[in-house]
Amino acid sequence: MINIKENERLNKLNHSCAHLLAQAVKHLYPNAKFWVGPVIEDGFYYDIDLGDAVIKEEDLVNIEKEMKKCAKDNKNIVRHEISKQEALDMFRDDPYKMDLISRMDESEVTISCYTQGDFTDLCRGPHVENTKELKHFKLLKVSGAYWKGDAKNKMLQRIYGVCYDTEEELQEHLRLLEEAKERDHRKIGKDLDIFMSHDLVGKGMPLWLPNGAVIRKQLENYIYEKERKMGYLHVYTPCVGTVDLYKTSGHWDHYKENMFPSMKVDEEEFVLRPMNCPHHMLVYGNTLHSYRDLPIRIGEFATDFRYEASGAVKGLERVRCMCQNDAHLFVTPEQIGEEFKKVVSLILDVYQDFGIENYSFRLSLRDPEDKEKYFDDDKMWNEAESKLREVLNELKVPYFEAIGEAAFYGPKLDVEVKPAVGNEVTLSTCQLDFLLPRRFDLTYIDKEGNKQIPVVLHRAIFGTFDRFTAFIMEETKGAFPTWLAPTQVNIIPVNIEYHLEYADEVKRLLENNGIRLEVDARNEKLGYKMRESQKKKIPFTLILGNNERDHKTISYRLHGREETQTLPQEEFVSYLKEIIDQKVLNKDLKS
Repeated sequence: MINIKENERLNKLNHSCAHLLAQAVKHLYPNAKFWVGPVIEDGFYYDIDLGDAVIKEEDLVNIEKEMKKCAKDNKNIVRHEISKQEALDMFRDDPYKMDLISRMDESEVTISCYTQGDFTDLCRGPHVENTKELKHFKLLKVSGAYWKGDAKNKMLQRIYGVCYDTEEELQEHLRLLEEAKERDHRKIGKDLDIFMSHDLVGKGMPLWLPNGAVIRKQLENYIYEKERKMGYLHVYTPCVGTVDLYKTSGHWDHYKENMFPSMKVDEEEFVLRPMNCPHHMLVYGNTLHSYRDLPIRIGEFATDFRYEASGAVKGLERVRCMCQNDAHLFVTPEQIGEEFKKVVSLILDVYQDFGIENYSFRLSLRDPEDKEKYFDDDKMWNEAESKLREVLNELKVPYFEAIGEAAFYGPKLDVEVKPAVGNEVTLSTCQLDFLLPRRFDLTYIDKEGNKQIPVVLHRAIFGTFDRFTAFIMEETKGAFPTWLAPTQVNIIPVNIEYHLEYADEVKRLLENNGIRLEVDARNEKLGYKMRESQKKKIPFTLILGNNERDHKTISYRLHGREETQTLPQEEFVSYLKEIIDQKVLNKDLKS
């Protein structure tokens, strides 16, 4: 989907259409007063005070009709420049515009407004030249929005819309919006009972329901086994730390605004941890190490807490409480390249298992023109950045550089994944760190018996289990691959009286082979139960009737398919276990 805000032509078109909306609303609701109407990534909106009137979704059709009438008037959209005093006089009856004007910098000698026919609006612009250019638009929804985003202020009505140059572009945009709605992990999470939230727990604090807990446990088992085979040592550490811990690491100075407030307990001051590296530094430092011990790879599935603005939290994607698939690799300088390669290889291996194909590598670097937020050591930075470039070039991995996106302690590699709909998201990351080992006085003994400081690679393959689950939910529309699905098999006896006993037999057989399943023993029609199974997006639906009972066979239908296949019991079990063990993707399943 095109980012309308960043497209010059579409930005201008949607900015102008926001004014067209305001003009139409003013015609239909003469007492309407207007706050702001900005362009956003997928269109525009306008915040409006209608007094006692309330606009409902069904009213948008009438507003659209009035907008079309206004557009057909073919009025030029004319820019005027006026003084601040003239602006105050012009909008003296509109408290919202008066507020905007009064807060403008005194250096703004002139203020711009735009007129189209009988409507004038305060605006910096730019706009299209004539209303006749505004032909292909759609009002999408209406919602409430507090004035200035402050819950203490009056609730205004916010109308969303979008405008394109052609009807084809508009219809494609609307199609993508519908697709995004179907893929929204918040909707899927509710429909499939994966996670929930509650005001009594707090914003950005998701509760994983039993189905979600199964998914998360499967992800944990999956990545744990991969890491274990690569020599990772897993630990558990507390989800709090003292303020002094984060002062030692440097996070208190560089990351404090993203932490929850500190808590005083007895003589100590604690904070909910936002990351795990300080704890892992202490784990490494607990033992003396020789160069022969390195690399040491310390991993943890760690619960962390970060303060996200309430307006930014979103389902599992942006949360205040998260579980990271975190690890810290302690290496000698000579081992950086090889260990970095192994991290990249692990990322690519995981992406292949999940069918993730549309991604790019971003090398996040320090901004040499703005060094204030970074640890002050030019030699360290130059060495670290050169090392990562060298490894990426050797791997022949295509990447782009992002100035100013590094962590405060070192450069990093971020993997930007393009989802089926929406903007790119960062899933995996690997960061090079010469700083924290110094701050925690970490050492190892080299071949000559001298103390040396190790280098640390911070890496997260899934990023967080929360965001990764949200991503997979949206990519699959909730139709998880069989190995990951909360319920892998739904058994439906055709007739409860005659086939339930055989259904129980099949249930025992599958459970003994570790299959997650349910039996639909409700006294409902077969067609109804089949549709319900499809709605739950269960990978395998088993239909057991007379033929299956009498011949000890299993008939099954894959999610989203129309064909029904029949296999002997043992053959079906072998087929199912192979799909699960090999983590076969749904698109690769054969009917």
